Amino acid sequence: MQKKPRLGQNFLVDADACRRVVAALGNIAQAAVLEIGPGRGAITRLLARAAGNLILIEFDAALAAALTSEFAAAINVQVRHADILSLDLTALAREHGRRLTVIGNLPFYITSDILLHLVAHHAAIDRAVLMVQREVAERVTALPGSSDYGVLSATMQLYGTVEMLFTLPPSAFAPPPEVHSSVFRFYVQPRFEELGITPQQFIPFMRASFAQKRKTWANNLRSAGHNVSAIAAALAAADVETNVRAEAVDLPHMAAVFRTLGGS
Repeated sequence: MQKKPRLGQNFLVDADACRRVVAALGNIAQAAVLEIGPGRGAITRLLARAAGNLILIEFDAALAAALTSEFAAAINVQVRHADILSLDLTALAREHGRRLTVIGNLPFYITSDILLHLVAHHAAIDRAVLMVQREVAERVTALPGSSDYGVLSATMQLYGTVEMLFTLPPSAFAPPPEVHSSVFRFYVQPRFEELGITPQQFIPFMRASFAQKRKTWANNLRSAGHNVSAIAAALAAADVETNVRAEAVDLPHMAAVFRTLGGS
C-alpha cells in the first residue's frame, strides 16, 4: 500500500518499538483503548490481543477498509473511518461506560491539534501513550526555565502529568521520516482545583502570557490589556521578578498572578 504524503504517513515497523509502546499503557485487559491512526496495524495487532475493547480511528479510507477486513472476526475490535479531530471522545467514552485509554502515532502536521482535542475531552480520558516528533515531545514535557517550555507545555501539564519515555530513529519507520520520534505518556490529572482556577478563563490568560517569547511576562500581560500597576502588584504579591519571562514561571505562580489580577 502506497504512503500518502499529504496525510503525513510514516508507519512504525520496528517490532521491539511496537512492543515497548504497547507495554507503556500498562494493563489494558479491562480498558477501552482508542488507537489514533493505526495505519497498517503494527501496534494494533498487539493491542487486539491485550485490550478489553479496541476502537481504531483511521482517516485513510483504504487503510480503514484493510483493517476492517483483517479484524472482522475480532469481537473486541471496532474500526471507524473518521477524523479524530471531529470525533466526540466524551460520547465515545460514555458509549463504552468508562474513560478511554489512548494510544497513537500522531501525524506531524496536526500533532498539536490532536493534543488540544484530547485535553478538550480530558474527562473522557484516563491516560495516553503518544508518539510524536521529538521536538514536540520535548516541548510537551519541558519544565519551567527551559527554552522548550511554552504554552503547549503549560497546557498539557495543567491537565495532567507528562513523562518522556523513549526516542526512535527514522529507521524505525517506513518510509523513514526526516526527524526522530519520541514517545511520551500522559496521565490525566487536572490541576484546576489545586491552582484555584477555571480553565475557560485561565487558558486564554496563559496563552496571552506566552504570546511573544522575547517579551517579558509583564509586557505580554500589558499587551493583553492588563493595567501596568496591577501587573506589578500581582507579580510582587506572588514573589515573581518583574523582568521574568513566562517560560520561567511555573503553573502555581502563574495561577497566583492570574487570581490577583481578578481571574480575567
